[in-house]
Amino acid sequence: MHHGNHFYGHAHVLAEYCGLDPSRPPRIDGYLQHGWNVVDGLGAGTPYAPGLPIFVWSERTRRRAWSMGRPEATVIGAPFLYLVESIPDTAGLTEVRDGTLWYPFHGWEGQHVTGDHQRLIDEITATEPGPITFCLYWQEFQNARIRAAYERAGRVICHGYRGYMRERTDERFLHKQLAELRRHKRVASNRLSSAVFYGVAAGCKPAVYGDPMYLHGENEPTAARIRREWPELHGVAPDPEHARATAMDELGAGRLASPAELRAVLGWKNVTTEERAAA
Repeated sequence: MHHGNHFYGHAHVLAEYCGLDPSRPPRIDGYLQHGWNVVDGLGAGTPYAPGLPIFVWSERTRRRAWSMGRPEATVIGAPFLYLVESIPDTAGLTEVRDGTLWYPFHGWEGQHVTGDHQRLIDEITATEPGPITFCLYWQEFQNARIRAAYERAGRVICHGYRGYMRERTDERFLHKQLAELRRHKRVASNRLSSAVFYGVAAGCKPAVYGDPMYLHGENEPTAARIRREWPELHGVAPDPEHARATAMDELGAGRLASPAELRAVLGWKNVTTEERAAA
């Protein structure tokens, strides 16, 4: 299994949906899209073995993959949607949503983000009525200076570590993210990302505004293209119905497989106990 299939506990979520042990997901016969992007669904630099399938979230991503010479792409929908379907929003029956869950754009192990966090915080606090919860990626969360700046403006959390090379993966990452999103009225970020789409799926109103910041060595025209191509999700208060239609389409709503179908597609149809232990 490519280690990226474990990111954010995606393989674990799908295994649980299929009735398998979520702590030891079987090997996926291919590459699973682990985040929203505007290319073929795979992470930049992912070594790809020709002929193996890739499992993408949406039809739009499948078409892009096909145009890039990867025809073995199958649409299965985002793992986050399987989690939403599996866990009823019981909190919504007794608790009132409040405030904004804000996701500052972040870097990763190979690229760090550059930008003025304090300027972004000032814009956020001047825009959001509050209360504000800031969810930092693990790198920024561990940076005492950056974390302190956000703590002065609101509540600060981290969903956990996405994992790397199948080590330290927080298998409950998406569970914690879903629970937090269901507590808030709004989800917002300074860059359109998976978190914003997830927030919409969890019932939040989205917003994308503020200094977009950049990754070291990032292709800036691609970032500009995202703002041009998805204007309905940008701004302080996008139209919620229009934004939701786009977000759910990007996540692959309507394309989710049944447990039996998903097991067959991912190569888990005849998984044995021994194979699960070795995966």
